Amino acid sequence: MEDDATTISGKGLAELHRSGQRKNPSGQKLPLQAEKRIRVLLADDHPVVRKGLAAYLERQAHLELVGEASDGQDALRKAKELLPDVVLMDMDMPRMNGLLVTETLRKEFPNIKVLIVSADSSPEFMLRVIQSGARGHLLKEASPKELVDAIGQVAGGHAVFGPEFARLALSQMAGIPTEGPDASKLTKREREVLAEIAKGFSNKEIGSRLHIGTRMVETHRENLMAKLDIHSVAGLTRFAFAQRLVTLRE
Repeated sequence: MEDDATTISGKGLAELHRSGQRKNPSGQKLPLQAEKRIRVLLADDHPVVRKGLAAYLERQAHLELVGEASDGQDALRKAKELLPDVVLMDMDMPRMNGLLVTETLRKEFPNIKVLIVSADSSPEFMLRVIQSGARGHLLKEASPKELVDAIGQVAGGHAVFGPEFARLALSQMAGIPTEGPDASKLTKREREVLAEIAKGFSNKEIGSRLHIGTRMVETHRENLMAKLDIHSVAGLTRFAFAQRLVTLRE
């Protein structure tokens, strides 16, 4: 996301400006400042990117940049202190990645809305974004207009996800059959392990959740790959999603 205001059209600015105005009983528009601004916390570990984004956000009259965070733990601490409306959250940060921070905020501060920014739009990653409790996802190459619009949408209670997610959701809701391995050959335990793999848990975490040993989890994982002829976590996740062993609402 480059700091380039020229990528925002005049029409886009006009629409944003109109959305931040209201009328008083006499029918006259009140100034933008009379509206409550959206309080934003920016979390990104890259100082140049963060400062560029901060400078851009500060120029938006309907936004209030309340703070910046340089890593995951810093983002979590400042979110708890500042209670922003929206956290613009980079995915890859040291000392807690964006998804872990988002999961924690969802449990402790559900009113804080998180907009994840990442370079990944794979089905398995998008599923994890949804499960983390994030209200939206933007790719790194999103334009400034898309960034500003997404913040406004998320703050207003809407979900903001790209076409990749929309295709996944529609396919699952419609029950569209998918070609590939047959899930009927899996045992009940193998299905349970597969679902936990798709949710992003490690072997140790899966063992704890299912009350079995880590070595047994590894054996089930090996059996899954052999039975399904799928030899990557990404492939297993896509299969689990297609078979509805995990859903977007989990």
